[in-house]
Amino acid sequence: MSPEANEPEPNQPEPAAEGHRPDRTLLAILAAIALVVVVALIVVFTRGEPAPVDEATPAGVVQRYSAAVIAGDEAAAAAYLTDAAKDRCNTVERMPGDNVRVTLVSTTERPESADVKVLITVSEGGGPFGSAEYQIEDVFDLVKTGDKWLIDSAPWQLTVCPNPAVK
Repeated sequence: MSPEANEPEPNQPEPAAEGHRPDRTLLAILAAIALVVVVALIVVFTRGEPAPVDEATPAGVVQRYSAAVIAGDEAAAAAYLTDAAKDRCNTVERMPGDNVRVTLVSTTERPESADVKVLITVSEGGGPFGSAEYQIEDVFDLVKTGDKWLIDSAPWQLTVCPNPAVK
């Protein structure tokens, strides 16, 4: 046998390697996808409470009031109400706090009053297709008392009626 017989013909492709190696580009794409998934999971699971809005603003007052109502802390929530709002309060049955979510939509601020529009999302468990949920836009009316904002009226889902007779 001549040594030339073992050499491949010119213009002939080299024979395929015995073991097929995955394409490096494919491995890089899969690694990038895995990295994105891991980062997304970290962001979702480490996300905390929303950043607090300045309490000196109408939106900040509504945020703290809503958080207190959802947490069931009626005394803390009442601190954000005007005396008139406390006096005209009608007892209503509130939603359980863990079923309510409040999202800021807009704020209209005037020198002595403000309107804070929110989106209230209420989740109700059960049903043959899982939990049901509804949303409603409503408005908090605030008035400026001295140098701070107080809530003069709140959506019924977030109304508290502090009763000084009950301890």
